[in-house]
Amino acid sequence: MKRRVQAVVTFLVVSVAPLLCRADVVELLTGAKLQGKVTSRDAQHIAIEITLGGRTYLRKYPVDRVHAVTVGGRREVLHQKQGGEGASRPDPRDPAGSQAAARRSRAEIDALIDRLGRTPPEWWDSVPLDYPKSLDLSWPARPPGRWDNQKNVGQYLWDVIHPNPKKWREGIRLVHHILLSNERQPATRVRAMETLGRMYYDLEQDYARAAFWWRQAGIGSDRESPSGVKLAACYWKLGNQAMAVELLEKLPGYATAIKLWADMGDTPRALRLAEALAQAGWPYLAYLYAGDACRIQGRYREAVQYYEKVLTVPVAGRGWKRIEQSHQRARANIEGIKIFDALDLGRIPDGTYEGTSPAYAGPLGVRVVVAGGRIRSVEVTGHQEKQFYSALTDTPKKIVENQGVKGVDAVTGATITSEAIVNAAARALASGMKD
Repeated sequence: MKRRVQAVVTFLVVSVAPLLCRADVVELLTGAKLQGKVTSRDAQHIAIEITLGGRTYLRKYPVDRVHAVTVGGRREVLHQKQGGEGASRPDPRDPAGSQAAARRSRAEIDALIDRLGRTPPEWWDSVPLDYPKSLDLSWPARPPGRWDNQKNVGQYLWDVIHPNPKKWREGIRLVHHILLSNERQPATRVRAMETLGRMYYDLEQDYARAAFWWRQAGIGSDRESPSGVKLAACYWKLGNQAMAVELLEKLPGYATAIKLWADMGDTPRALRLAEALAQAGWPYLAYLYAGDACRIQGRYREAVQYYEKVLTVPVAGRGWKRIEQSHQRARANIEGIKIFDALDLGRIPDGTYEGTSPAYAGPLGVRVVVAGGRIRSVEVTGHQEKQFYSALTDTPKKIVENQGVKGVDAVTGATITSEAIVNAAARALASGMKD
């Protein structure tokens, strides 16, 4: 374990060599530029020392990621950007919908995950390692005492990092630091690896690095975990559906797999899994996911039928709060679907319209601006969510791009928040529609 983790965090090694007065430049295919001192170069890699915040770092990049390198004032182009000078290269984190990612073989996926996982993201050096010194970096699985987000790592991530997008990358750096700080604590290291997988996936949509850290944690090989469903999603989003299917077939029937099967185009299998979970004692959750799967596929009549099945589950027992919340989501989604069918942008006068819908932690408000028969903007005006990830920006953007609320998919990890934004936007638009 120690040798494996040491190998995957080589990018954290710090160099103290000084920079020369005249800076060299490494230009990446993504458009990022790094200034410093090129210390070595061979057929596979280019190493450059850069100084940030008074500290010197050694960065090493595969040559195939480099657009151009300038040493001693002489610039050499190594790889043209797609579309010519100034164009950007397809990001290997792109979902499988991109043509660049749609044709990757298993070997290409494995190589991509390994290469990106062993190198830091381009934003790494611009983000400080900043956290309360009172945090217990040993990160016990069950923190003692009362809830204290200035002492317990998990609670700090939940209360401080996740609700604040400006701190997301800071949180990732912290978990990397915890990984390095616990060389003799295998359980803590595995917890950190699995958390890195979730953070790279949910916060950054960096599917290659998410997959790398989940695989380092043993998920997908010798450990069963609900994160295995997201690991399968990584394979699919990176461009190999066969790898995703192979992993899903090895996993227990997790409810989150229902939506992934539907997203990959196998709605019948998604619904079979939902029925199996309902029979196993989780009807409110299974039918809710089944309704979501049908709704995203445009099968609205079936979606309503599944949401109605959720409403037949009694609000009772130890899980009554989750059942009650599922009822609220089901009702809001049924109402949203009915509004979807009636909406006509041509019948909505220019103006600003507002609507609300129940989300995870409470009501969520949305403001929609319509002009010239088109949706010009969608903005979340109020919410109480903590784990919303990119839903507050991505879902409004999708509504504007779609010019409607039909077919707008939920942001991974923030399904409830995404649904609330869609349903609130539908209510807002419906409030302005003329007969």
